[in-house]
Amino acid sequence: MSNNELVSIIMPSYNCARYIEASIRSVQAQTYSDWELIVVDDCNTDGSYETVLSIQHDDQRIRVLRQERRQGAATARNRALREARGRWIAFLDSDDQWEPEKLERQIAFMKKHGYAFSYTAYQEMNEHLQPTGKLVTGPRRITTVGMYAFCWPGCLTVMYDASKVGLVQIKPIHKNNDYALWLKVIRKADCYLLDECLARYTRGRSGSITTHGYGALIKWHYFLFRHAEERSAPVSFLLMFGNLIFGVLKKLMYIKKL
Repeated sequence: MSNNELVSIIMPSYNCARYIEASIRSVQAQTYSDWELIVVDDCNTDGSYETVLSIQHDDQRIRVLRQERRQGAATARNRALREARGRWIAFLDSDDQWEPEKLERQIAFMKKHGYAFSYTAYQEMNEHLQPTGKLVTGPRRITTVGMYAFCWPGCLTVMYDASKVGLVQIKPIHKNNDYALWLKVIRKADCYLLDECLARYTRGRSGSITTHGYGALIKWHYFLFRHAEERSAPVSFLLMFGNLIFGVLKKLMYIKKL
């Protein structure tokens, strides 16, 4: 049974030694202190694991799980979600950061309106953790249809109420696994925007999905709908094509200059 006020923060980790300490420190700096950070080490080879252990030594709210072999972020997130003890589930990748009031503001927003699923605005940083001057928001309300149209929420901004949504598990796809999660959660609750910039997203890191070309993005979106969602080939193609269109819409409507 989940703890009524605890936030379980899900953080898969693979070779992010350059960034992971800053990510964890942004969690420790939260004004909302009732949290557990579940770091799933996916066979790091760059010292990330040792960095997390050194921080954990002084903060028992951090839990470290280590995979026996590398299985990817989807499997890491699935494991962390099974281990989570909190009512509130939040996500932070090991190269991203939160603003200090992120958890406090988002939980208050969800409680005030009775929401079970929400996300916030965020700003972009480059691989050197310098602001790019871009602010990313999204629709104020996302329904099931809207979520299939495009992956509007940034992973680092999402929170949902596990007491209403339940345990979520996805198929072990290599990319777009955060989108696969939202497509599961949206069936239980609409997603609402807290239109405040409460997180910082690192764009352009080597290996990140944002560094790949449009051909790879199209392939991964098709794979998501065809295999993770088990849709027919024609439907998967249409959903993939719709994502391309709404991706352009997002750039025009929801990415702003700070």
